[in-house]
Amino acid sequence: MSLAGGGAVAIWHDIVPEGREEFYAWHGQEHMPERVAIPGFLRGRRYVSLAASLEFFNLYETESVDVLGGSDYADRLNHPTPWTSSTVKHFRKVARSLCGVAASHGRAVGGLCATLRYDAGESTAAVHLAAMRDDFLPKLATLPGICGAHLLVADDAASGVVNAEQRARGEANAIPRRVVMLEGWGDAQSFITTARERLADRAMIALGASGPFALDIYRLQVARQKS
Repeated sequence: MSLAGGGAVAIWHDIVPEGREEFYAWHGQEHMPERVAIPGFLRGRRYVSLAASLEFFNLYETESVDVLGGSDYADRLNHPTPWTSSTVKHFRKVARSLCGVAASHGRAVGGLCATLRYDAGESTAAVHLAAMRDDFLPKLATLPGICGAHLLVADDAASGVVNAEQRARGEANAIPRRVVMLEGWGDAQSFITTARERLADRAMIALGASGPFALDIYRLQVARQKS
């Protein structure tokens, strides 16, 4: 099973301790159902850190990247609910990208997920994309314990649009330009070892990628599909 569609919203963040209970209640009861109900949104997932620099990773899969620049999503971002405005004030160190799915290979949704945030220079971007799409990711997806390997590429213009929800958070967010997602279905320690070996800085640099590199390992907490 590959990613559900051709677009994705990828969000990483921390939560201050005093906002943790509210975050869990809001995210599960209001936010994920609201997001997945937007036309073109297909599925939402939330992960929590196993070995990560930012505690939470949230992924929303969409039919296409065009959905992310559309009026339905923009309307929700610019008209946050009172609960959203209250809860997002507890977010810290947000990194958020609106992405196109450049490559997606896999057999299932895994309970383990590694994300690698990085970049690729203009001179190497095309070669890097071809190597990732045609060789590196397909091979990763067939390794023992691995059930998915994907590449997301940020839409810089769409990701940089400031909206009311971001203003309620009170701080700007980083925009990761490229993201590898590796999904696993086995034991956590074996998966962590594989992710750290296969997505090491030196391996990515050899494929035309550039840093800084941020490799984080998560486990799935909740997923919701459109119904």
